[in-house]
Amino acid sequence: MTELDRLTALFQALGAGDDAPDWAESEAEEGIPQLARYRLLRTVWQDVDAWGTEAVRWVDSYRTDGVAAGAVDRALAAGLTPEDLGELAREVARETAFGVLHALADPADGSLPAEVEEQLPGWRLAELDPAGEPTGRHLDALHEDFAALEPKGPTPA
Repeated sequence: MTELDRLTALFQALGAGDDAPDWAESEAEEGIPQLARYRLLRTVWQDVDAWGTEAVRWVDSYRTDGVAAGAVDRALAAGLTPEDLGELAREVARETAFGVLHALADPADGSLPAEVEEQLPGWRLAELDPAGEPTGRHLDALHEDFAALEPKGPTPA
């Protein structure tokens, strides 16, 4: 099995479908940590999607033990369904995830004077090998692929 075949199989296992060969080729030929990138974005989408797909469960949970219990009760009393709340919560989670991924790429958001922002540290997500050792590669501009990887249906486990 070639490295390209191995990578393609891993992308397929992660749910990349027909795009698996393209992701694998990009990693193999360009040296970009696409497998780590895809895996992270897939994980973020699973968490975002859970706000919609698990709405009935979390709405019930929030009603019994949650800081937003009152807001959930009021929304239900106003006629919203758990599915409505799930749709809203998923959208908020999607926007938040995108914002965090964007901030990783460009932490200077203009909220501080330029002379202050110039002195502040940034962030970097580093790829680790299966043993947990840094590979020396890092994941950049994750927000750029975030929307493209939005699940079109139920997210695989």
